[in-house]
Amino acid sequence: MEVREAEVGTQEDQAPGVGWWRDAVVYQVYVRSFADANGDGIGDLAGVRARLPYLRDLGVDALWFNPWYPSPMADSGYDISDYRSIDPAFGTLLEAERLIAEARALGIRTIVDIVPNHVSDQHPWFRAALTSAPGSAERSRFWFRPGSGENGDSPPNGWQSIFGGSAWTRANGDGEWYLHLFAPEQPDLNWTHPDVSEEHEDVLRFWFDRGAAGVRIDSAALLVKDPELAEEVPDAGPGEHPFTDRDALHDIYRRWRAIADGYAEQRVLVGEIWLPDADRFARYLRPDELHTAFNFDFLGCPWEADRIRASIDAALAAHAPVDAPATWVLSNHDVTRPVTRYGRADSSFAFESKRAGTPTDRGRGERRARAAALLAMALPGSMYVYQGEELGLPEVEDIPSERRQDPMWLRSGGVDPGRDGCRIPIPWSGDRPPYGFSSNGSARPWLDQPNDWASLTVEAESNDTSSMLSLYRAGLRMRKQAPWGTGPFAWLPSGAEVLAFTRGEDFTCLVNFGSEPAALPPAADVLIASNELQGGAVPQDTTVWLYTPLGQGEKGR
Repeated sequence: MEVREAEVGTQEDQAPGVGWWRDAVVYQVYVRSFADANGDGIGDLAGVRARLPYLRDLGVDALWFNPWYPSPMADSGYDISDYRSIDPAFGTLLEAERLIAEARALGIRTIVDIVPNHVSDQHPWFRAALTSAPGSAERSRFWFRPGSGENGDSPPNGWQSIFGGSAWTRANGDGEWYLHLFAPEQPDLNWTHPDVSEEHEDVLRFWFDRGAAGVRIDSAALLVKDPELAEEVPDAGPGEHPFTDRDALHDIYRRWRAIADGYAEQRVLVGEIWLPDADRFARYLRPDELHTAFNFDFLGCPWEADRIRASIDAALAAHAPVDAPATWVLSNHDVTRPVTRYGRADSSFAFESKRAGTPTDRGRGERRARAAALLAMALPGSMYVYQGEELGLPEVEDIPSERRQDPMWLRSGGVDPGRDGCRIPIPWSGDRPPYGFSSNGSARPWLDQPNDWASLTVEAESNDTSSMLSLYRAGLRMRKQAPWGTGPFAWLPSGAEVLAFTRGEDFTCLVNFGSEPAALPPAADVLIASNELQGGAVPQDTTVWLYTPLGQGEKGR
């Protein structure tokens, strides 16, 4: 890795808090796997608080926490039984408030996860619904319906769960079925019921009042269902899918935006929205709705120059009409880690194509993951970093069956390897498990770390200037300091296997996907490179940032 910072200046300061989310670097914390302070084998808020200096030094602007609420953990916390408290395995509400305040004192904001599509089957509302009669007010908060077929023994319709199998489960005793687009332990809420809207608006205020700077909205396009429960059809028009991207969703998010805008310091709404239609996607980012949403096309894109350029173009084009920033995401708690994914013959990601045992080239994956990181850092908009990504952790694919916990693996009968492999606890120090995640002698971590991760610990990588962690620290530091951070984006002419673009007049980012080294433009100074250069040329699977005064990068092409 090469680094030069002599010519990198400082951006002009904005008014405090204004638009901070437009170019923020947000670090995703999966609490269960981050750091275990009390030695029970499960990460906790005390562990996060102890590691806040690490996150400050990494250079992130905000933390996004996966659900930390009380939960039976049927789906790793996305089955929530109480939105106004903290799961005892993670700590207490007071500790969460302290964490938010301590992080803010270090210049790091907090984003909490909201899961509005469903609750846990142990939530008081659903427990009351199960003990109430069909047609009762308690059941009207959910989607209880009579079954079809003789004696109502079949589900009300053919909708399928995202986790596999039917999206319906029969309630005890009375013959009605309830809807769950995810696991049976996650009954879907009925957003036509006023209690549902009022409850979630109050939950937003609850966390905003405690200092949360924003919320990430899980499954944000799924809340509203067709009241007739129409079957899915392959040629459904825009807004006509029975449970995805229905037009009534926008009224919900307008109400949420009004709440967020009512605070003196901006509160941000971030949507998890998986939609292939760019125009439909952009509707959620209009000025009175969500501030930003995840760019899943970029995340799932294969490591191919033309595909990545098309993904960048599509993202920037979709966001421009609504003046919303694009987001750049390489990984999260649901997808195969980049080092493993980029090392495969097919380096794209899609849930339906994910299979166990797919061969990967670790070295190639690392080179590409490094190049992808610098590429993402250089693009206009905000960036999300999933914990462990900055260490170059690979996907753990040899988890014993009896240790796996993800319902995607369980419900697929083991065909889908699930998401446990990207949720392995973080290695912090030492040469053997638990690598400082817990102290030695503590309980066994909830998922086992591999025995060969000693070189991937924070401690080891901090002492290695060529490590992935050193690359992320240097890249994020330069990104924050760089005067080109708000400069206009423009592609430069390049060969089919090279991507090159400018941000303003003095900065060029060049990525070489091809097997032949790419020549550097004349009069360009190298600021940072994801891998070692070869005699002044950029080798395959390498990204380089260049200082190109007075547009020398463009003149040299």
